[in-house]
Amino acid sequence: MYFNQEFTNFFKGLAAHNDRDWFQDHKKTYEKEVKKPFQQLVSDLLSATRSKALVKDCVFRINRDIRFSKDKSPYQLHVSAVISDGGRKDMQIPGLYLQLSAVEQHIGGGMYMPEKDNLLKIRKAIIADPARFERLLKNKNFVQHFETIKGDRNKILPKEVKGLADDNPWVYNKQFYFMTEYADEKIPLRKDLLAFILEHHAAGQEFNAYFAEIIR
Repeated sequence: MYFNQEFTNFFKGLAAHNDRDWFQDHKKTYEKEVKKPFQQLVSDLLSATRSKALVKDCVFRINRDIRFSKDKSPYQLHVSAVISDGGRKDMQIPGLYLQLSAVEQHIGGGMYMPEKDNLLKIRKAIIADPARFERLLKNKNFVQHFETIKGDRNKILPKEVKGLADDNPWVYNKQFYFMTEYADEKIPLRKDLLAFILEHHAAGQEFNAYFAEIIR
């Protein structure tokens, strides 16, 4: 078990008092009950997925970037990480996204923000072999864990694929990620948390491999 009830209690307290004074008063609890066990979980996930990344390059900071936000709350109300060879420093590498909190849990993967060239490659691959993309979408294990691919869509396509996508609405996507959310505060406290997360990773691995093959 990586976390105990103190993990949940910390984030509930932070949600009620999201300011520097409260955080500093509870920093020891954060270090012991949140930060260190989460780093260990990420380390174990990196080992299990044979990733080359370092823990520090995968874990997002709990401090929020408030420079351009109307919400000036200084801290995130969750811990999160990207498990891939590039971690959070290279979001073009498909991998596993994990977010844990006292409210809801997120597990997913795919291509959340593909760069222009990579997006074009994905669109062209779908057009060239739509049957392969559909097979991945209909994979029972994938559907069971994530239902389908998600993401914002373009109304107008670039000239390179315009006119080729009439029969395939997926080409209009500008994001290709999959995500499942659990409104269950007890998930971080599971004894089998590592196996639970890896089960989701396995369900999305074919899609991650597909995207990695396309953009390499």
